[in-house]
Amino acid sequence: MNALRTLPKVDKCLTHSLFEGCNATLMMKIARTKIEEIRQQLIHKEIESFNEEALMQEIKKAYDALFEPSLKPLINATGVILHTNMGRSLISKTLLDRASDVICNYSNLEYNVELGSRGERYEHVSRHLKELLNVEDVLVVNNNASAVFLILNTFAKNREVVVSRGELVEIGGSFRIPEVMKQSGAILNEVGATNKTKVTDYANAINENTAMLMKVHQSNFSIEGFSEAVEYESLKQLASNHNLLDYYDLGSGYVPKLPYNLGHREHSLSEILTCNPSLISFSGDKLFGSVQAGIIAGRADLIAKLKKNQLLRMLRVDKITLSLLEESIKAYLREEYEQIPTLWLLFRTTEDLEQRALHVKEIIGENACEVVDSETYMGGGTLPNRRFPTIALHVKGKATALERQFREKHVIGRIENDQFLLDFRTILPSIEEKLIEIIKSIVGKQ
Repeated sequence: MNALRTLPKVDKCLTHSLFEGCNATLMMKIARTKIEEIRQQLIHKEIESFNEEALMQEIKKAYDALFEPSLKPLINATGVILHTNMGRSLISKTLLDRASDVICNYSNLEYNVELGSRGERYEHVSRHLKELLNVEDVLVVNNNASAVFLILNTFAKNREVVVSRGELVEIGGSFRIPEVMKQSGAILNEVGATNKTKVTDYANAINENTAMLMKVHQSNFSIEGFSEAVEYESLKQLASNHNLLDYYDLGSGYVPKLPYNLGHREHSLSEILTCNPSLISFSGDKLFGSVQAGIIAGRADLIAKLKKNQLLRMLRVDKITLSLLEESIKAYLREEYEQIPTLWLLFRTTEDLEQRALHVKEIIGENACEVVDSETYMGGGTLPNRRFPTIALHVKGKATALERQFREKHVIGRIENDQFLLDFRTILPSIEEKLIEIIKSIVGKQ
């Protein structure tokens, strides 16, 4: 019981030099918890004594831990460019710097400087997006799921939307097209078979309560073999013939021509937009390579109706998203693709990747690692089952142990054929020196 009597009072922590400059309220809350833990351990004879200075150090450690950022930078060495668990698209520091002047100051977010009156936040990116996509109007919401919900709620509430069974997708977080339709108030009319849907299936489903013909990109899966899907141009024509809306939930979308043959299922935004869709939506942080956002493009009269939906206020984006998105769009217009990290990483040749991997191998030593050819995926629910050539560094040793050791140092690689790989498809040149030091610390220079 003597040890119990020597437990310090919580107030004593206030005068300890360790806590100078600390938030007194937070510090005392932590101190009270730590002291009580020691008290209970003494009462239950789990310990016989304690060291007061060690206790103070423990309190300070807990206090400091409270201010450590939960979000931390990782080195993505998985080879998956749009890694959903690691934040998908990167933002270049150049674009961040360009946007920072607006982000860090008051701005004309909803203020018309010329008229001296209230303005509209959506006009800031719509001007550049209309130029880039060559469409009548554009609206930006907080993600593509929001875009789908807003469109269905605005134009198909209590009415039918015709969708192919092969396109009733589920993406991450159990986001399912049928459930979204139900919540939005739209009525799903699914047509065709899982593997085959014809334009006649859509035509036969049209009735007096039909509002829209909808096409959904399959995102994170593909149907191979004996399959058939309706091209959007045919769907658009059918909708036009019946005075219905056509809508393409593209999910992802890329602007420039990609350097790989992706197969007939993948069309760029420019190809789809030649069909003049009534509405199309896609994610800003997937193949577009910018911030998280849902970008809706199409007819000006339809965009105007979307803006009048009261749901829009709950789905709107803030000045940070708009500023960064605007800088990304301007980079596209200038054809500064090197400022879109998603595209920059995708466009790297295997020769370039191999040269960088060989440089690291030379420094680390051939006894510790070797350069190997491999394949990877885009990730983020894009380009399903499309493999890309890549180059990786095989770090020799027990794969599972290496994976854990590198992960502890915030380097995320992958295990393939019982080998631990660091894939250079997603390793930024700017962090190579740091990566080399981490590899040295784990396997040493051999």
